[in-house]
Amino acid sequence: MTTPTDQISNSLPSPENNSSPNALLDRLLERCVGLHASDLHLASGMPPYLRTGGELKPIPGDAPLSAITVTQIAAELANRSRRGQLPERGSLDGAVSGPEGIRFRFNAYRRQAEWSIAIRRLEDRFHNLNELGLRTDLYNLCGLTDGLIVVAGPTGAGKSTTLAALIDQINQTRRCHIVTIEDPIEYLHTPQLSLINQRQIGTDADGFHEALVASLRQDPDVILVGEVRDLDTIRTAISAAETGHLVLTTVHAGDCVGTIERLVSVFPADEQPGIRRQLSLVLRAVIAQRLLLGDGSPTGAKQADGRSRRVPASEILIVNTGIAHLIASGRSAQIYSAMETGGQEGMQTLDSDLARLWAADEISELTAMHQARDPSLMPERHRTLKFGNRR
Repeated sequence: MTTPTDQISNSLPSPENNSSPNALLDRLLERCVGLHASDLHLASGMPPYLRTGGELKPIPGDAPLSAITVTQIAAELANRSRRGQLPERGSLDGAVSGPEGIRFRFNAYRRQAEWSIAIRRLEDRFHNLNELGLRTDLYNLCGLTDGLIVVAGPTGAGKSTTLAALIDQINQTRRCHIVTIEDPIEYLHTPQLSLINQRQIGTDADGFHEALVASLRQDPDVILVGEVRDLDTIRTAISAAETGHLVLTTVHAGDCVGTIERLVSVFPADEQPGIRRQLSLVLRAVIAQRLLLGDGSPTGAKQADGRSRRVPASEILIVNTGIAHLIASGRSAQIYSAMETGGQEGMQTLDSDLARLWAADEISELTAMHQARDPSLMPERHRTLKFGNRR
C-alpha cells in the first residue's frame, strides 16, 4: 500500500551520487520540507533518514551515502554557517538557511572516525504566544525595562521559539536596541521599531560570557542570551538585569522552582544566600514548558498532513513581592502554593495546565497523570474544568 509519505517522496527528486555537496544538501533540505519532516539524519553507509510524525524512517528509494559524501555535506554546512573547518574530533553546531529561506539547525558529529549529521528544521515564521499555547498576557513582560525573564524546559521543548516570539513583540512595539547572543542563531530578526544585532558564538564571539560582558558596552536595552550554562554567565546576566537591562535567557530545567534552584546551585555554597537575594530582586518571570503528544482523542492525534500533533503545556511564575520574599529566604517549596492562588496575576502551575488540556481532549488521561506533579489531584481538577460544580 502506498502511503501519502511515499507519494510525496516519489514526487521529489532523489539525491544523485554525482551531485555537488551544495546541490545534494539543498535537495535533501527540500525533501525535508516537502515531507513535513522535523529532522533529517545523514550517516555513512545508510540512506538519509527523516523524522515525520515522530517516527524516524529512511527515505524510500534513496541509496546509502558514502563516508566521503557525508563529510562533504558536513563541510558544506560548516562553510555556510561560517563555522570554518570541521574539527578533528567532537562535534560542530550551527544553523543555515535552506531553500525558500527556511532555517535549519545542525549538529555534525564524529562517530567511529566518520561524520554523521543531525539537521532540525526550524519554524519558518514567528509564532504569536497564542499559537504557541501560551497566555497572551505574557506579552506584558515585553514592556519591562529591566529584570530577568527565563524560559525553561528540556531540549526540544520550544524554548527558542518562545524567546523569538517575545523578541518579535519587542521589535514591533518598542524603539530600543536588542542584542542577541546565540549558539547558533536560529531565528533571523529584521529590525522594525527596534534595532537588532544578533551575534553567534564561534563566529562573532568566543563564548556566552565574553559576548555578554561586551554587550554591556553596546548600549543595549534588551539582551537575549541563548542559554546560561556556567557561573560567570549567570552572574553577569544577573548583574545586567540589575543595571537597567531586560535580559531574556533559557535554562534546562523541568519547572519554575527547579529553574531557580538550578541558577542558585551553580554558585559555591557560601555565595548562594547572596545570589538568592539578587535573584529575588531581578527575576521577573519564569516560563517552564514542555511538548506533549496530542493523544487526547482519536481524531486529534494527527494533523492534516499526517504528522503527530505536539501540544504545549506550561507553568508560569510571575515574581511579585510575596514570591520574591520566598526566593530570598530559600523557601522554594512554598512557591507552588503561591502559584496556585496567583492566577489573577498570570501564574499557573503545570498541573493546572495539564488538567485544562485533558478537559479539552488535547491530551489523554494517561499523559496528564504521567506528567503531573501530584497525580492524585488530577481527576478532581479535570472534573471541575470539564463539568463545573455538577456532580
